[in-house]
Amino acid sequence: MINNPTIDKLIGMRLTAMAEAYLQQLSEPNMKEIDFEDRIGMMVDIEYTRRKNNRLHRLIKSAEFEQPDASIIGINYSSGRKINKDLVKRLATCEYIAEFRNVFITGATGCGKTYLANAFGMEACKHYYKTQYVRLPDLLLDLEHARNEGTYKKVMQKYSNPVLLIIDEWLLLKPTPNEAKDIFELLHRRRKRSSTIFCSQYRHEGWYEQLGGDDSPLDDAILDRIVHDAYKINIESVDPTKDLSMREVYGLDKRLSE
Repeated sequence: MINNPTIDKLIGMRLTAMAEAYLQQLSEPNMKEIDFEDRIGMMVDIEYTRRKNNRLHRLIKSAEFEQPDASIIGINYSSGRKINKDLVKRLATCEYIAEFRNVFITGATGCGKTYLANAFGMEACKHYYKTQYVRLPDLLLDLEHARNEGTYKKVMQKYSNPVLLIIDEWLLLKPTPNEAKDIFELLHRRRKRSSTIFCSQYRHEGWYEQLGGDDSPLDDAILDRIVHDAYKINIESVDPTKDLSMREVYGLDKRLSE
């Protein structure tokens, strides 16, 4: 390796991509024919691109997606289910995140809710928005455990701070009174400062009953914090002959394709 104090300084400043580009330039005689400004620009571009790629990789990894291979271009529109393609394209721009609006994705088991939500999450990462995916049962267990361990505030921040939070299996089971309090606290903290994607088997009109209905003092308060101005995607079956599970379509459950 060339003993060059400039390279050592670049590495010391953690400009490793720039150092590698500089070494590459030193090893190529034809680089001497290129203007100094252009050579500097080339090295800066390489460092900049490396850092952006590393940042994207970290965001995707920390999001803990259920389906990290999900993508907008991979969404299947010909599997016997009706999806609002125009709305999907609009949400893929992440405009809703800048507006602090929520998204409801509803439909039967296996209709592709999780894949679609993860695809939106991937787009959010590409826009460098901090994103977090979690199943509601896991979220509630995390908060319960944190309360017992004295780390409640830290764990609550894990779910309240991301610019985009994806909550899967939303209200699949009716929450207990303590769980409803945790849900209210989380959504109250996120209100008007972030966006949340809710994936549920129930349309939002049925969430009132799932939250306890008239027997719960928090149902109206919770819904008030998420329903207003939310985008709604309900994945409906329109052709039973082509109505395949999205787990099979996307190759997520090998048992279904055997």
